Amino acid sequence: MLRTLLRKGIDIFEYIVVRFFPGAEVFSFVSAHNFTHSAEPTMTAQLADKHCVPCRGGVPPLQGEELKKLHREIPQWTVTGEHRLHREFRFPDFKQALNFVNRVGAIAEEEGHHPDILLTWGKAEITLWTHSIGGVSESDFILAAKIDKLNA
Repeated sequence: MLRTLLRKGIDIFEYIVVRFFPGAEVFSFVSAHNFTHSAEPTMTAQLADKHCVPCRGGVPPLQGEELKKLHREIPQWTVTGEHRLHREFRFPDFKQALNFVNRVGAIAEEEGHHPDILLTWGKAEITLWTHSIGGVSESDFILAAKIDKLNA
């Protein structure tokens, strides 16, 4: 989980905590960055800073303009029939693809929102949709933005 604290619009402190099960902290990292000015975060950064919300069904999947608006924030992803998000990631070998998939898995566990993952030599494919509503929810876009930050 990435946490950011903003103090007086000048200092940004970030820390990452990865947990594989409740109460077991596996890794912590703290860094501080000084910026001379404060800028509004991009929508993609805003999506990546949000957290997935469990969906129990009963809400409609995103469609039309609402879907298109969020898709503009993660343009590398393909929207298939207003039903799924999909992206292919390429790597120079199997080991790096596997490492990426493991980091995606850690984020998915942290967020409680799990993608379909296809891992092959030098390639990982990620497909996202919210099963309980049979389509795409904001949580799918949030997870996609978080995955994009891993690959940046």
